[in-house]
Amino acid sequence: MVNLLLALIYISFISLGLPDSVLGAAWPTIYPEFGVPFSYAGLISAIISVGTITSSLFSDKLTRRFGTGKLTAFSVASTALALFGFSISHSFIALCILAIPYGLGAGSVDAALNNYVAVHYKSRHMSWLHCFWGVGASLGPYIMGYTLSGGQTWNIGYRYIAIIQIVLSFVLLISIPLWKHRIVVPAVDGSIDDRELSLREILSIKGAKEVMLFFFSYCAVEQVMIVWSGTYLNLHKGYSAEAVASLAGMYCLGLTIGRGISGFVTMKLDDTSMIRLGIGIMTVGVFILMLPGSPEMALAGLALVGLGSAPVYPCVIHSTPGHFGADKSQAIVGVQMASAYTGTCIMPPVFGVVADNLGVHLLPYFSLVIIAVMVFMHERLVKKTVSV
Repeated sequence: MVNLLLALIYISFISLGLPDSVLGAAWPTIYPEFGVPFSYAGLISAIISVGTITSSLFSDKLTRRFGTGKLTAFSVASTALALFGFSISHSFIALCILAIPYGLGAGSVDAALNNYVAVHYKSRHMSWLHCFWGVGASLGPYIMGYTLSGGQTWNIGYRYIAIIQIVLSFVLLISIPLWKHRIVVPAVDGSIDDRELSLREILSIKGAKEVMLFFFSYCAVEQVMIVWSGTYLNLHKGYSAEAVASLAGMYCLGLTIGRGISGFVTMKLDDTSMIRLGIGIMTVGVFILMLPGSPEMALAGLALVGLGSAPVYPCVIHSTPGHFGADKSQAIVGVQMASAYTGTCIMPPVFGVVADNLGVHLLPYFSLVIIAVMVFMHERLVKKTVSV
């Protein structure tokens, strides 16, 4: 039963990743049909981000009230219905409205599943879990591309993904008995504290602000690399726009492969060591990106940044119960997810302003500054909280 539930969680994370990259793949087809500017994709993305941030902040309250199984089933159903709505929409306003339940559902399931795995499973499963997210994020654009190349519309591509989500929702619904009943876990000092924590109470916990800033910074680097690496390769390293369409995925390729490898390495190293190793590899990759000369070196640097990023996010989440206590971990994971989505939402436009005014060649330097913040916050977190 335990292995069956774990397999279901893995499948849920593939499902979570499936729609994440689809909007970008479908948008060049969508915006001319709706007669809106190309930049309006950012508005839909921002609405989704606001929804994920909101539901992440309420994840502790919702998980305590409904349990992880019910919350996951409901959240996946919410995203499935939103995606089905995308598949029958023929206006930009409709997509904006449907982005609300999509974002709310995605944030809830992300926070709930991450905390469940952090409390109940070993670190390797957290790494592999996020590797499966990468599989889903890679499959989504493939499904959309296959649909469009076959002469069908973008609506049909969304419908295929919605059907997958609807089937998963049904499977999750009938699997609710597999999920353990919520156990009241003692705090680090042995006491029992089963209260729902307010945001003010969460922020007062030692290390909470540090881990929130860490997540904001990590996701800032990740999303800036995803959004701007193609432009960097094109304008600064000389790759053609056609070549960049394929090569810009080097970061995500490194990330996905790295998370598969990290699951095995965590059998030898603890979470703190994995995080430090990952940040070190990220830093080396950024320095390689800076090197003048061969464009191929830039690709290697980009892949290395992705490889280094791989263990950081899952290992910080997995170490949360050890740092803060399992009784507080859901509340902390919720604000971690909210901070992560905030960094994802804010920092790519910030670098866009930097690139527009000073040049896209500053991408590695911009990333290094954020990585320095990550290092500082992680070391403060380790000093302030329980060692893992």
